[in-house]
Amino acid sequence: MADSDTARLCTQIIRSHFGPLTGTVAEVLLVRGRLALPQIVRFSRLKPRTVRAAILVLVQQNLLWHSQSDDEGEMLEVNVEDCLMRLRYGHYVAQAEELFGKAAAEIVQLILDHGKLRPPEIISRLSIYDPIKGSAIYSQALHKLVDAYYLKPSTVLSHQSPRDRLLRYETEEKKKISGFPTSKELREAKETAEARLKREEEEAEQIGMKRKAKDQPHRPSKRKAVEEDVVDEEVYFRVNCDRFNVHIRNKLIETAAVERFNESAGLVLRAALKATEGKQKSVTDVRSDPTSVANIAMHLPEDVDLSAGLVLPSSKKPSNMTLLKDYLGILASADNPTPAGRAASFISFNGSKVQVEFEIIGRRLRQRVLEAIARERHGDEAVRIIRLLLDTGKVDEKQISKVGMMANKDVRPLLSALSADTLISLQEVPKSADRNPTRTFYLWYVDLQKAYTVLLRNLYKTLYNIAARAEAEAEEPTVKAVLEKRQRSDVSQDEEHLLTRVEREVLAEWEKKREKLAVLQMRVEEAVFILRDLGTFGINDE
Repeated sequence: MADSDTARLCTQIIRSHFGPLTGTVAEVLLVRGRLALPQIVRFSRLKPRTVRAAILVLVQQNLLWHSQSDDEGEMLEVNVEDCLMRLRYGHYVAQAEELFGKAAAEIVQLILDHGKLRPPEIISRLSIYDPIKGSAIYSQALHKLVDAYYLKPSTVLSHQSPRDRLLRYETEEKKKISGFPTSKELREAKETAEARLKREEEEAEQIGMKRKAKDQPHRPSKRKAVEEDVVDEEVYFRVNCDRFNVHIRNKLIETAAVERFNESAGLVLRAALKATEGKQKSVTDVRSDPTSVANIAMHLPEDVDLSAGLVLPSSKKPSNMTLLKDYLGILASADNPTPAGRAASFISFNGSKVQVEFEIIGRRLRQRVLEAIARERHGDEAVRIIRLLLDTGKVDEKQISKVGMMANKDVRPLLSALSADTLISLQEVPKSADRNPTRTFYLWYVDLQKAYTVLLRNLYKTLYNIAARAEAEAEEPTVKAVLEKRQRSDVSQDEEHLLTRVEREVLAEWEKKREKLAVLQMRVEEAVFILRDLGTFGINDE
């Protein structure tokens, strides 16, 4: 069951995309957790026919999980992650167009609109105006998307909660243990269950392509037939959000390198990411696959001048390969072979192999979000305290004042304010068993996992407020009247002459506000991506 802020945001997303009735059904499931169909009907106070129609819509859009058990029967649960992913659908369409062209973008947009579709339905809907040429173009684009895992098959397992299956597999593994299980056996049972779940998901995603004999009219009859991979027309396909999220992550990493060093370092890191981009299937990878320096050099632009970003000791310009190795050494922090240097690196450069360290970069990006929020709310002194606590661990108030070179009267209220926002935490260490406050040490520290969780909830609240503000602006009587008038067919063809000057000014002002809210939503969603999607390994941050 989602927390209150996440539930409000998911309800608002579903209500804006599918209407108030479907939003009501989703709200019941988000607030009360998994329920059976009769319970949803009772709590939503809607007709059974309406509830069933809403559930069909949510299942088609991959927003509902269902599970079957002997005790409870069929239970329904909202897929919160896929619901929140709907805020990035615009990014996914733009990325598809950038990678594969306009035809691929139209396919992705059509599947996002319908949840899941089969290849014949996709081709027939998009090639309606040009059945001959359009069909071949869209078939080729669809093959590229499926082959590169940007589209994945929708299977029976994808409509079941992974958490339920993991718990079931763990229970099965624990039953195999004889006697009282040890901690090692329990850990092995959990690892076996996770490996089984991952293997099932990988096997289920392999059914999208099938082998088919290639037509060769002049082929001799005795020669072996040539086979090729084609898209299976009987499989329903849905958008693979993880594959598109990889590009968002890589763009953030490239931007971080540009901000840290310069444009040339960003180009080198982009080339290193491009060299292994085909094997990057998910944002949960700890690091990229190893690649060679020569392979990175092949992905650099031909007209790039790497010497522009370095101060060279002599007037003689070195070769591009020498400059590339220098940049790789800078990105790997080769001049600082300490734990601090490794924590500040972007890649690992061992011999001739290069790997991009996603976990290290993600940890640094999350800490940067934490520091940015602390600076915005409490000033630079708060960032100084957080960095001090992250470096030294648990410290008392006097030590913070001494090491941070701040007056004690300034430190105490700042610590209380940071603790109220859950940016730092307090550990009590009593000297005696009676836990007398006068004989207790109070140590301050940063609980990163707790801080990130609270920040994420606050960001969800901000996203909900942005969407509510956009709806309120559109529902203002003056703006609403102008928008309804603009939707008329005659006005939409000639807005310049059929709208008055005042109406055009109202429309321009509303579009300006909407653009500002959209930009703000993109910035907040970027912070959410860093904290949630790049936070897979956040437990190890401490």
